[in-house]
Amino acid sequence: MLEILAPAGNTECADAAIKSGADAIYLGLNAFSARQNAGNFDGTELRALLAKAHFCGVKVYVAMNTLVKDSELDAFEENLLSAWNSGVDAVILQDIFLGKSMHARYPEIVLHLSTQAGVCTADGARLAKECGFSRVILARETPLAEIKKIAEILETEVFVQGALCTCFSGQCYFSSFAGGNSGNRGRCKQPCRKLYAYDRKGNTEKNYALSLSDLCVGEDMQKLIDAGVVSFKIEGRMRRPEYVAAAVRYYRRILDGKADLEGTLSDLKRTYNRGNYTKGLAFGQDKRFLSTAIQGHIGEKVGVVKVVNGKFFVESKFLPKQGDAFKILREGKEVGGASFSKAEGRGFTLFSKTRLKNGDGVFITTDTSVNERVLQGERKGAIVLQLSFQVGERAKVKCGDVEVCSEQPLERAASRPLTREELIACFKKTDGLSVDVDFSEIELSGDIFIPKSGLNALRRAFYQALKKRITGGRQVLHKQFELPVFAGKNQKIAVIADDFKGVKADIAIYKPDDFSAELPQNFLDGKFEKYLYLPSFYQEEDLIKLWQNAKDKIEGIYAENYGQLLFAKEHGWKVFAGTGFNLFNGVALQTLLDYDCVAYYAISKEANMQEASGLVSDKAFVLSSGNIKVMDLCYCPFGKTCSACDKKPVYMLTDENGRVFPVRRYLSAGGACRFEVYNCADLIGQGVPCAGKLLDLTLVSDKEGASKADTDEKQKGIYEKYTSGHLKRGVL
Repeated sequence: MLEILAPAGNTECADAAIKSGADAIYLGLNAFSARQNAGNFDGTELRALLAKAHFCGVKVYVAMNTLVKDSELDAFEENLLSAWNSGVDAVILQDIFLGKSMHARYPEIVLHLSTQAGVCTADGARLAKECGFSRVILARETPLAEIKKIAEILETEVFVQGALCTCFSGQCYFSSFAGGNSGNRGRCKQPCRKLYAYDRKGNTEKNYALSLSDLCVGEDMQKLIDAGVVSFKIEGRMRRPEYVAAAVRYYRRILDGKADLEGTLSDLKRTYNRGNYTKGLAFGQDKRFLSTAIQGHIGEKVGVVKVVNGKFFVESKFLPKQGDAFKILREGKEVGGASFSKAEGRGFTLFSKTRLKNGDGVFITTDTSVNERVLQGERKGAIVLQLSFQVGERAKVKCGDVEVCSEQPLERAASRPLTREELIACFKKTDGLSVDVDFSEIELSGDIFIPKSGLNALRRAFYQALKKRITGGRQVLHKQFELPVFAGKNQKIAVIADDFKGVKADIAIYKPDDFSAELPQNFLDGKFEKYLYLPSFYQEEDLIKLWQNAKDKIEGIYAENYGQLLFAKEHGWKVFAGTGFNLFNGVALQTLLDYDCVAYYAISKEANMQEASGLVSDKAFVLSSGNIKVMDLCYCPFGKTCSACDKKPVYMLTDENGRVFPVRRYLSAGGACRFEVYNCADLIGQGVPCAGKLLDLTLVSDKEGASKADTDEKQKGIYEKYTSGHLKRGVL
C-alpha cells in the first residue's frame, strides 16, 4: 500500500495530518529526537494520539534518530520500549549499528533507518536489511536510478515535500563546530540559512549562498511510484498545522488521481514556500534548487505594486481580508513586509513601513482564508459493535477480538424495559475516541432491566479495553545494557591527503581531486599502509572505477558511508571506518567490529575526551589535528553555470562575521563536481591517550611539516586559525 507520511511536531499538527488524509504520521518524543525544538510528545500525549490515529487507520512512527552516548543508552532504550509498548508502528533510528543491536535484543520491534544514515545506494540498503531494518528512508540526494535499485531490496521511503538540508544527510557538523549545537543530536541552529559570499566572479555579494529551495516533487511522485517507493514523506516537524494540512491534501489528491491540483498547490504555497520549489536531486539539479536571494517563506505572488497618490495599490483578482500578510520582492529580493489595508476598485491597497515602488512583487505569506479552510473537516474511524443483551445472560459488548461483559446476568424489567434507542444512545458516547459506530448487530431479547449507572460503566469499560487494544497490549521488558569494554593501545598516525611527499604516516589515506584518475606514484611507493578515501555520497560508478584503479594496489578503503562496508567486504578489502560513521557509543562500535573486514575506526569528532576514551582500542583513531570538514555538498553551489565557471580547486566562503570557510571542489568518477566545506579554524591537539592520531591534511600546504608537528605549539605555527574542537567540551 502506498503511503502519504506527514510530520507532527505537536498535537495540532498531528490532528491536521490525520483529518487531511495522511496514511501515517511521524513524530518525536521529548528526548532523542532530531528536532529537539519541535513541540514533541510525552507519554500521555503519545497514547492519546495513538488512539485517534489508529482508529482512523493512520500509522504512527516515532523518530529517535539522534546519536546516543554510552551514558544515555539505558534511557534511550527505555524510551524506545515505552513508545513501542504504547502501540507505535515503527521506530526511526539514525545509528545503523545501534539499530542492529536493538533488533537482536528485541526482534519484534519494527525499525526504520533514518535519512541521517545516508543510504544512497543498493549496498546501503542491503546493509540496512542485514541489520534488521524493515524500511530505509533515503538520503535526499539519491538519484532516481539508485532509488529503483534500492526499492527492489527493501521497503523505501522518500521525501517529496519540505525543507532540504544543504549538506549530505547525517554528515553536517556546521552548527556543531560553529556553536556546539549538534545537528546529529537534534540541535541544529541552521547556520546554512545565513548570509555568505564566495570569492568567485559574480558571487562576491553576500547572499544565502548555502540555502536551498523547498522540495516539491508534486506530480513527479508518479516516477517514484514507478521506481517502487512505498512511502512519500513530507518534511516539517517545525512547521504549522496549516502547512501540514495543505501538504497532505495536495499529495493525497495526486495519489488518488483527483483533479484541481492547481488549487491545492496554491494553498500549499501560501502556507509555506521557500524558493518557489525544486524537484530535488533525485531528478537532477534544476534552476530553482538554490534559494540565494530569499531564505524564508515567500508564499504566492498575487500582483505588483502601483503607487497611486501615495498609496500602495495592487490590481488583483484576489481579495484579501484583515489578518492577511504579504512579502514584497524587488528584483527577486525581499525588501519588506506589508498587510492588507482595504479593498479598492479592481484590487486592494497595502500598508507597509517600507517605501514600496512601482513594479514591486506582492506575495501573500499569510492567507487567513486558506488557513481556515485547510484545517476544516473531520476524520473518524469506523467500528461495528456487537451488542448482546438477553435476560438471564451477562450483557456482552464486542468489537473484533475485544469483548467486555457485565459482572452480573441481566434481570427482567418490572416496568420499563431497556430500549434499542437507549442502548444506541449510550454507546454513541465513545469516551473521546474518534469513531463512527455501526449498530447493525444488536441482539436485544426480552424485557431487560439494567441500571443506567451499570450501562454507563459497561460502556466505559468496553471503550477503555478497545482503546488499550488499539494503542498497546505490548509488554516488551527492558534488559539492562552491559557495555562492552575495549582494550589495547594504538600509537599509529593516519594521514588524509592528496600528496604524500615527505609525509610521516603509518597509514596513508589518499583523497583524490578526481576519482577517475590513476593513483599517484608517491602514494603507491610509500612505506605505509594504503587506504583510499571514499566520500559519504557516492554512486555505483564511483565504486566500479575505484575497483578498476586500485584493486591490487591498496589495503582497503577509508569509508565515510555505512554502505561502503559491504562493498569492501565483498571485494576482500579492509575498512577504515571514518568519522562519517559517527561512532558515539560502545554498543554500535562493538557491532561494527563484528565485521572482520574492519581494520580501524575513527571515533566521532563530536565526542569529548571522556566519551572518546571509553571507545579506545588498538584499532581506534581520533581526529587530532588538521582540517575539519563540516559539510559535504552534493550539488553545484553556483547553479551549474559550467560554461562560465572558473573551476577553482578551493573557494573561500565568508560569513557575516568575516569568518572564512574553505570550500574544496573535486570530481566524482563520472566527472560531476562535488564540494566539501571546511571549518573556519583548523584543529590542533594531541588527540586521546592510547588512540591513534588521525590527521586531515586535505587543504594543508605544508603536509610534511603538519604530519611531523607533534606538539600544540608546532601545530600553531602551521595553522593560521585553530581550535581544540570538541575534545574539551563535546556537544550536548
